[in-house]
Amino acid sequence: MEDQVVDLQLKDRTYLVTGGSSGVGLATVAMLLAEGANVVTCARDVDRLRAALTPLPGSDRALGLACDVRDPDAVAALVEAGRQRFGGLDGLVNNAGNSRMKPRAEATLDDWRDEFDLKFSSVLNSVDAALPLLRKSDAAAIVNISAVLARQPETRLVTTSAARAGLLNLSKSLSIELAGEGIRVNSVALGLVDTGQWRRRYEASGHGGSFAEWEAEIAADRGIGLGRFGHADEVAFVITTLLSPRSSYVTGTSIDVCGGVARYV
Repeated sequence: MEDQVVDLQLKDRTYLVTGGSSGVGLATVAMLLAEGANVVTCARDVDRLRAALTPLPGSDRALGLACDVRDPDAVAALVEAGRQRFGGLDGLVNNAGNSRMKPRAEATLDDWRDEFDLKFSSVLNSVDAALPLLRKSDAAAIVNISAVLARQPETRLVTTSAARAGLLNLSKSLSIELAGEGIRVNSVALGLVDTGQWRRRYEASGHGGSFAEWEAEIAADRGIGLGRFGHADEVAFVITTLLSPRSSYVTGTSIDVCGGVARYV
């Protein structure tokens, strides 16, 4: 039997990925370009973003611009630049944001405000700006990047856990609100993913062994069934699949990409 190639039907479609300069965002941009899609992406450090995009195959189909996703006018300008370059928009990946490693006793009110501002403003601003174009697509999809912390909080990441839980709830509400317009909304919940942030923590740890040994020790401590961190492209594959028109009957759900660390049912 001849090998069958699955066409995700992303070629010539256009997607916006926030936070595209590194990690999961960059891996998602690369995978979409490999599928023949056009990509609009952003970061606050545009020089770093463009340096990351340039080596990618298909980078001529990527538009990378500076944008603070907490600023609604900046996000609106980003979406408009994408429309002018590519003509429309078929999907949105809300990926901007990071984790705040603080327990409750150390978290100030400003920490809480900043965390919720980033997690919610980034999504609300992007959705509001993108909706007029998404409504014109025949296969519109939104994917919000969350974390298993949304259902399985960690006291070491108390502000991030709470904000992620709220974002998961918001994503479900959006999926219900937009279903009648044919716009699908799903979440991808991350566990520990090997990004630059973890590499920096390893280098600062003073661990005498290799990164793989340090990684395995943390995986064992956190109860990760597969015994390792995830890789950005493993997450990007799930995101890209959810964006695909072939996932046309999937909305309102959250998919864990966490190596088995989730202990909830």
